[in-house]
Amino acid sequence: MADHAISLAKEAVLKVSGDLPEGTPKIKGYDFNQGVDLQALLDSYITTGFQASSLGLAIQEINLMIEKRLEPVDEGAGKGSDDHRSKSGCTIFLGYTSNLISSGVRESIRYLVEHKMVDVIVSTAGGIEEDLIKCLAHTYLGEFSLLGKDLRQMGVNRIGNLLVPNDNYCKFEDWLMPILDQLLLEQNTQGTRWTPSKMIHRLGKEINNTESVCYWAYKNNIPVFSPALTDGSLGDMLYFHSYKSPGLVLDIVEDIRRINSQAVFAKRTGMIILGGGLIKHHICNSNLMRNGADHTVFVNTGQEFDGSDSGARPDEAVSWGKIKADSKPVKVYADASLVFPLIVAQTFALHADKLIAGRKTD
Repeated sequence: MADHAISLAKEAVLKVSGDLPEGTPKIKGYDFNQGVDLQALLDSYITTGFQASSLGLAIQEINLMIEKRLEPVDEGAGKGSDDHRSKSGCTIFLGYTSNLISSGVRESIRYLVEHKMVDVIVSTAGGIEEDLIKCLAHTYLGEFSLLGKDLRQMGVNRIGNLLVPNDNYCKFEDWLMPILDQLLLEQNTQGTRWTPSKMIHRLGKEINNTESVCYWAYKNNIPVFSPALTDGSLGDMLYFHSYKSPGLVLDIVEDIRRINSQAVFAKRTGMIILGGGLIKHHICNSNLMRNGADHTVFVNTGQEFDGSDSGARPDEAVSWGKIKADSKPVKVYADASLVFPLIVAQTFALHADKLIAGRKTD
């Protein structure tokens, strides 16, 4: 009896393995005996495991976007489509939430827009206004643990461990109100039909600051969409302006046609989405119009168990036709402030010479 029990235990513990598929990667991390080589360290992530491997796969997927982006596009393709259609081999949609612009990730995003490495941007109202406000006044590093009631008495707003003096928004109002007056005048005298993307384009022109994402989007004619543009300080200012000088109208229907056309008439599309919520769904839904994006990278910390779109894995978007079924989408479960600068270093910045040269030949 005892021998039989021991035999069963031994069989359970020492179960013979079947063969893994040929070519299955072997786990191996970076060996610091080779010295400090950041390029090699990041290259090793793909065989490190866990989210390091997800990051490595995301880098591979974005580099594939870049490779396809550099392919020539048939001049006749998309004739009769909207004028704002991208002419690159892979139209890259970049989405990000406002907290990333409040943080130092803004500089990584600005680099991509400055050098015209992406084609379409979607952000929240905060992602627009915080970029502009940072041209007027600074954001500071604080602590997550600072008490809200103390900060409120000081007139300081907290974004995680970032601190934004409320005076920044007062400066923003002083800067923005005359521009809103001018937009209303042009609407009434010239028949200009403003949309959120046209307004953001104009604000990028008016800020005239090379540190701004919106400025470079204006300079490079990269459309920036923000369908909930009123959901932030911009909305506050539009609200106050509607009492001071009523009548300014923003047309969201023209913008939905414009962003969907970017996807519909593209040769291929890639989605890089940092965070969740509106920006994630708006980009994915525009790619539904072409039966799915060809390349996808999500970076967020959301979980799927609550059924939220923010936390949904890419495979859920496949079921909706927002990501192509034969593609290889990647989700990195991480804080974008940690990983996005590393992603840029291993993708767009690494291939900057080719991307900039390709832009000059357009």
